Amino acid sequence: MGVKFAREYEEIVEELTDALLALPGSYDYLEMTLQDWEELDADEQRECIRTLADDVFYGLGTEPELAIGSGSVHYEALTHRIQVSDGAGVNRIILLI
Repeated sequence: MGVKFAREYEEIVEELTDALLALPGSYDYLEMTLQDWEELDADEQRECIRTLADDVFYGLGTEPELAIGSGSVHYEALTHRIQVSDGAGVNRIILLI
């Protein structure tokens, strides 16, 4: 199936990275403990989540919803957007076109 997009891939992934960084426990998806996560500086944390954002983007092409930390990421193919929810509500919408 794949995620269809018309915007620059790097822009989409940067927005997705920001959204994933805001999700509590997103490091769980990387199989890291809180202690391991806290030992990383901010740049290292961002780089880890940037890698996760790439994986999530491509994962959404086969699974339209992925659980990440205490939230989820949902691909809406009909509206060409990705919703990132912290579990209590949608806190980011990333437009793909």
